[in-house]
Amino acid sequence: MKWWGHACFEIRSQVTVITDPHDGKSVNMDAPAVKADIILVSHGHDDHASGKEAVGKKGSKIFDHAGSFEEHGIKINGIDFFHDDAKGAKRGKNTVFTFELDSIRFAHLGDLGHILTELEVEKIGAIDVLMIPVGGKYTIDSTAATMIVNKMKPRIAIPMHYRVPGLQYPISDVEPFLVGKNVNRIGRTEIEYVKESLPNPTRIDVFKPP
Repeated sequence: MKWWGHACFEIRSQVTVITDPHDGKSVNMDAPAVKADIILVSHGHDDHASGKEAVGKKGSKIFDHAGSFEEHGIKINGIDFFHDDAKGAKRGKNTVFTFELDSIRFAHLGDLGHILTELEVEKIGAIDVLMIPVGGKYTIDSTAATMIVNKMKPRIAIPMHYRVPGLQYPISDVEPFLVGKNVNRIGRTEIEYVKESLPNPTRIDVFKPP
C-alpha cells in the first residue's frame, strides 16, 4: 500500500486499486505514478478526481457513485454519505468505498464531513484498514475522526487529508489526531499489510508525505 498524498492511495495485489487520484497540480504534489485496474472516486472535486483519467489503463474501471460492483474479481461497495454536516447542502455527497484484497477489508472515507451514526457504521461493516480524513474545515476534524475510529474499531487507521508541506489548504496537520493513540510513524510512503499480522486493538499508521 502506498500513499500518493492527500486522499490518494495505491493498494495493490494481483489487482491495483487507487483511491481519489489527484493530478498533482491541484494539491502541489507529484502526480501519482501508477496505472490502476480499479479507480475509486469519492466525489468530483479536483483534489480527489482530477487524476482519474491519468491513472487509468486499457481495461481499467472508474467507480464514482454508490452501488455494489465486482471488477477484476474484487467486490466493491459504494455507500453515499455527505461532504458536510448539513446532509450535503454545503458540499454535496461523498461516496465511501469498501473493498477486499488478500482477505484484508479496506474502507476509504473520502471527504466525509459528518460523524457516522452506529447504524451507518453497521452499514459499512467490519473493516481491517481504514483511510480517514482528519484535517477539518472541508472534512471531519481530529475529534470527529477519533469518534469514528472508536466506533469502527479497524485494525489499522490511516489518517489522510491533512496539512503537509506544500499543501495550501487551510486545514490542520495530523498531530491533533494522534494524541493519546497507539501511533506507528512509518517513515516512508508505503507499507505491506498481511491479514494475519494486523494488530488488535487499533494502530494508527502515519505515512511519510510523498
